[in-house]
Amino acid sequence: MAATEADAEPTKVLEFGLGDGTYCLDIGVIDEIVDAGELTRIPNSPDHVEGVMDLRGRTTTIVDPKTLFEIDEEGPRERIVVFDDSEIDEGGTVGWMVDEVFQVRDVAPEDVDQSTTVEDEGVRGIVKSDDRFVVWVSPDVDDELAAELGDVEAAEA
Repeated sequence: MAATEADAEPTKVLEFGLGDGTYCLDIGVIDEIVDAGELTRIPNSPDHVEGVMDLRGRTTTIVDPKTLFEIDEEGPRERIVVFDDSEIDEGGTVGWMVDEVFQVRDVAPEDVDQSTTVEDEGVRGIVKSDDRFVVWVSPDVDDELAAELGDVEAAEA
């Protein structure tokens, strides 16, 4: 007997702010959340790479998701969401610079609208919440962007 959407377990997500918007990520892909620190800029790195930082002996690449999702609003950039190396196929430790972290909460499958995000890379759906919408994003957008950049560079060669 197939499980119905109503029988599906809720997913724990981390809600965070980027500019004026609220976004979320599946908590299963997150290793930790740290305060934003000093970054070392890497010459000739892609625009979405802010730099690297030492995080307990690990060199961690810090990405600006605002660049990935083309978000123009400014914000305080106070926290870094560090992804679990075993869950993300980036070839190293990666974190996203976010403006602020709000909460961890459960999202039921019936609260996610995927019909508006069919063509949006890196967006899993829109979470309907009381009086607002939360955009559920995927950290895999980094992989998709890297693949696109690789295709462009190969075509130019």
